[in-house]
Amino acid sequence: MIHRLKTMVSFMAVLAGCAPLDTYYKPGATVANMQRTTTECAVSALEKVPPSTQLVRDPPQFVPPHQRCNSQGQCHVTPGYFVPGAVYEIDPNAQLRRRVVGQCMADAGFDPVSIPACPSSVARAAPVMSTTTLPALNAKSCAIRNRDGSFQIVTRG
Repeated sequence: MIHRLKTMVSFMAVLAGCAPLDTYYKPGATVANMQRTTTECAVSALEKVPPSTQLVRDPPQFVPPHQRCNSQGQCHVTPGYFVPGAVYEIDPNAQLRRRVVGQCMADAGFDPVSIPACPSSVARAAPVMSTTTLPALNAKSCAIRNRDGSFQIVTRG
């Protein structure tokens, strides 16, 4: 079981390496400043648009009665029954809160970007390091995700 869990975690990490890097961006800003500003904006958005967690239930499903008969003509009827709907949480304020974070980041000069993952050949050839200052982006820019959660922005030449 633990081996399967480790394998699944490793697989998820590989998939994350293939995903684009979605972040807020301002060329010349430090990554630390971007992260600090993102946190400040998220906290501010939580204060302005607090969660409104609501429990929701899907409607129940009716399973109709079912009759089974054997070769001697003896029948057994399973009565119909209801299967309760799934219960889950929603937060109707979540989308508004994301917009408030985006406005706060825009006010600080950051724009949302999606930087494609670097091809594996580029990632293997690049020295392992973390971007500390956000460079100017162009069509040849790509991102390498590091195991520690940091990232490196590379401009292929």
